[in-house]
Amino acid sequence: MESIIAYFETIPSAHRSIILVGGLSFFWILEGNFSLFHFKYKKWKHALPNLFFTSTTVVINFILAFLLLNTSDWVVSNSFGFLHWIPELPLWVEVLLGVLLLDLIGAYAPHWVEHKVKPLWMIHLVHHSDHHVDTTTANRHHPLESFVRFGFTLVGVFLVGANVGIIMLYQSLSLIATQFNHANIKLPKKVDLYLSYLLVSPDMHKTHHHYRLPYTDANFGNIFSIWDRLFGTYLPFDRKKLVYGVDVFFDEEANSKIGHLLKQPLQPYSKPTLAPKTEH
Repeated sequence: MESIIAYFETIPSAHRSIILVGGLSFFWILEGNFSLFHFKYKKWKHALPNLFFTSTTVVINFILAFLLLNTSDWVVSNSFGFLHWIPELPLWVEVLLGVLLLDLIGAYAPHWVEHKVKPLWMIHLVHHSDHHVDTTTANRHHPLESFVRFGFTLVGVFLVGANVGIIMLYQSLSLIATQFNHANIKLPKKVDLYLSYLLVSPDMHKTHHHYRLPYTDANFGNIFSIWDRLFGTYLPFDRKKLVYGVDVFFDEEANSKIGHLLKQPLQPYSKPTLAPKTEH
């Protein structure tokens, strides 16, 4: 465990890029062989706006990274935060608690808030309006949402008292987890179910992308499923009945254009004029 944390304390930017690109490539290949849905779309054309928003997320997080590093240095130097208030924790327990709590504060909490606060929901709609959820959807976040989520992560680092190694490990696991649970792949139902008792499985998260309530407002977790189960936001759903999108009508052609998606938070939120599509 010491060697793992030491590696993530000084992880090169190139290695983080490899995790991002390698994860996308790996799940992209899996989607071609173990698809949940056989979408009638041009995969690369669909991916382009999603990859654009992935790049804006990377740039924003890179620019603001100094805030995470400075906050981490401060909490460690001043023994501030949850991890410093419990004496003589074994390293593996400290790392596990750190990743768990950062997942709660930096992923579950902002996701729940984005669904409950309308201005934030309008920003988050860019993510939910993808009608063909696959691994490229994972980081399809409006730039404003990247700032929101970074803010929650920063608060998490402050409250948890996480060092740089734990932060970078958490972010790497979070990235792979979101690529995995958005990927258009089909696991055996029992494997997916058993996995969902601890981790957010593909079927569990796909339920969150179903266009109708209450499913859209359920299963907010990213790495660990325990938060949804603990806070009563877990809902199961038959994956064969999934319809992606939201309960308003979005023109799919316009919705694939970057300019339209950037302006989407400013669009009126109105009821659909057409029935949502059920064809994959």
